Amino acid sequence: MASEPERTYPSELPVVALRETVVFPLTLQPLAINRAMSIDSVNRALSGDRLLFLTLQTTEKDEPEPGDLRPIGTIAAIRQMAKVPTGGIHIIVEGLTRAKSEQVTKTGESVRARVVPVPDVVVRSLEVDAHVRRLQELIDRGLSLASGLSQELRGLVSGIDDPLRLTYLLSSRLDMKADEKQHILEEDDLTRKLEVVSTVLSREIALLEMKHKIESAAQQEMTDAQRQYYLRQQLKAIQDELGEGEKTEIQEVRARVVAANLPESVATVTQREIDRLERMTPASPEYQMIRTYIDWVLDVPWSTTTEDRLDPGAAREVLDADHYDLDKVKERIVEYLAVQKLKTQSLSRQGAASATAGEAAASPTAGQSAGGATAGSTARIRGPILCFVGPPGVGKTSLGQSIARAMNRKFVRISLGGVRDEAEIRGHRRTYIGAIPGRIVQALKQAGAMNPVFMLDEIDKISAGFQGDPAAALLEVLDPAQNHSFRDHYLEINIDLSRVLFIATANQLGTVHPALLDRMEIISLAGYSEEEKLHIARRYLLGRQIEEHGLTPEVVVFEDGAIRRIITDYTREAGVRNLERQIGAVLRKVAARVAREAAPAEQHLQVITAANIPDYLGPPRFHDEVSFRVSRPGVATGVAWTETGGEVLFIEARLLPSGHHNLILTGQLGNVMQESARAAVSHIRAEAQALGISPEKFDSHDLHIHVPAGAIPKDGPSAGVTMATAIVSALKDQVVREDVAMTGEITLSGLVLPVGGIREKALAARRHGIKEFILPARNEPDLAELPAEVKDGMRFIPVRTLEEALKVALPDGATTA
Repeated sequence: MASEPERTYPSELPVVALRETVVFPLTLQPLAINRAMSIDSVNRALSGDRLLFLTLQTTEKDEPEPGDLRPIGTIAAIRQMAKVPTGGIHIIVEGLTRAKSEQVTKTGESVRARVVPVPDVVVRSLEVDAHVRRLQELIDRGLSLASGLSQELRGLVSGIDDPLRLTYLLSSRLDMKADEKQHILEEDDLTRKLEVVSTVLSREIALLEMKHKIESAAQQEMTDAQRQYYLRQQLKAIQDELGEGEKTEIQEVRARVVAANLPESVATVTQREIDRLERMTPASPEYQMIRTYIDWVLDVPWSTTTEDRLDPGAAREVLDADHYDLDKVKERIVEYLAVQKLKTQSLSRQGAASATAGEAAASPTAGQSAGGATAGSTARIRGPILCFVGPPGVGKTSLGQSIARAMNRKFVRISLGGVRDEAEIRGHRRTYIGAIPGRIVQALKQAGAMNPVFMLDEIDKISAGFQGDPAAALLEVLDPAQNHSFRDHYLEINIDLSRVLFIATANQLGTVHPALLDRMEIISLAGYSEEEKLHIARRYLLGRQIEEHGLTPEVVVFEDGAIRRIITDYTREAGVRNLERQIGAVLRKVAARVAREAAPAEQHLQVITAANIPDYLGPPRFHDEVSFRVSRPGVATGVAWTETGGEVLFIEARLLPSGHHNLILTGQLGNVMQESARAAVSHIRAEAQALGISPEKFDSHDLHIHVPAGAIPKDGPSAGVTMATAIVSALKDQVVREDVAMTGEITLSGLVLPVGGIREKALAARRHGIKEFILPARNEPDLAELPAEVKDGMRFIPVRTLEEALKVALPDGATTA
């Protein structure tokens, strides 16, 4: 006698009600979970021991009640889980044992059951062995038919000696109604289970035999398509004998192959496919698939490249003409061109020297040297793989276009936002209907050259799906050690991408695949200061918008004061995209006024000043609210980094009479931010006497910390100093200085640790009129990257401890509320 392996299960499990599906023990079963109550049960199982109680519901209700569930079900373990875009969940479960629910409770969307395992008992007897032998014979009989059962069953059945496992496996694979499967699951007698499965399998075999007989009869008659194929082949042979065959498209394709100057490996594959095509009739479904494949191979510019402009000085002039500032990016491109120029000159000298040596000596050694020089002269110079990281509107995409223009290369842009299928990068295999190459091959076709500038836009917004991870597929594309032999699934030919200059863009690095990040050179593009935005608007945006709105500089004059007011009162952004949009809104109204003039001679000069900007754009959208927000004790001004640039953050602390030592945190704070708040409170309590705070306040009050804009999730350690300052301000009933902003991570001992995004944070503070900026002392080297007008207009105070920050934000003798 044998039974299922003994195992201890929890007495209470989350329940998933199944419709038209029965999960058996000892089997794997995929399930699509869409109902809210089932999703809740799966989530509860995943957060615990991953066990579920799966049972069949007796009704078709979307929200079944406990009385609608069968008492006998299966305890199953979740082996795999994946979320789907529509909001459901796909899981793969493994049935472990039968179980009986003694009580089912439903609370809201949560359904749980108290279950008792009722494992099957297996008694090996001659009758059981006879039933097993019968099942194996039936499966062999079904597989012998032309359209038999799945070939997987032969291997599965032959490798299973356990009659219970065999019974449940066949029950899950056979076409049976849910009630029949439930009957097998509830049946305690193993012999009876085997009889039911044998009956169902015999019925399936009979259906297969009938289908085989019908197909055999149909194959005896010649179809119209076969008859047409036979006649067409005869006609082709007659035309060839008479010499009347016209120029076929096969000959045209062969001519294209000769003109394309394909590499030897590509030409071999193409000729083989053309030979296959020639042996087929145009009526064959595969004919058009092969023809499309050959067209795609010939559309790739295998031997076409553009000549690089290897003049660093001229390239810098082009970059300066298209973009203001961004010196780090421009210097990197100039360095790349300088290296290419020197490398090309070096290879040319080596080739000339080797050629001279080959002419002067006819020995084998001289011949080998000449061959080596030839190989070296055609060596590839690997291009850099740059990644521009910065908030929207700072010019990442347009900078890639300028780089292509500076280098005299073709430019192609691939948008990766929302891509979740690996085939988007590598292409689809030709076995699928409608297969096409991936975006890399499509971009090469669009560029018409093998050395374009590839702009991989929004690389941080790639997501993985059921079809694979596109970020992992990009590893081969962006790895300099692999991309010389990139292989597209559709073409199945090695493609050399080593001469491509790849430029990726991202708003943040946190969501970029770590292995992908390791292969790229990161260049940060932070936001612009007010002066930089003014220069960009004057040099680039204004002229472009005037032209797009049908105006001329003789008709409209845009004063600098008007641009400054738009920057300060109508746009608070890191980039200049919204600034250009607001300038366009002003010019649209100007265009409407000018168009109403009767004749060009009567058109008046439109002067746009800071005073009349509200006439065009309405009331200012942004106001200086720092002094208003920090006018009371317990409020401190912090700065935060976001993927759209720096933002000013107001953190509030309030004492509540209670005496329970509670700490209340609101504002949708992340785990790291909550830990910073707790660390700040602990340090202040430990150093209360040194900070001039009465310890009795902690004993008689609760503390509430709030960060406004609660609908927006917030996280990160850089608000630690700001939180501590707000807490001390509330405890001392002293107002924080309104012209001070701060950033820095705080430790339990009161040390201030460095944080990132200093440039973005400083620019955000300046936009809000902050005069003094407290930052960690170890971030002081980051100030070198700030624009001169920012460093001149603000005072930066490096601190090492919280006490140093409090001396600046809460000086002795300051006004109290």
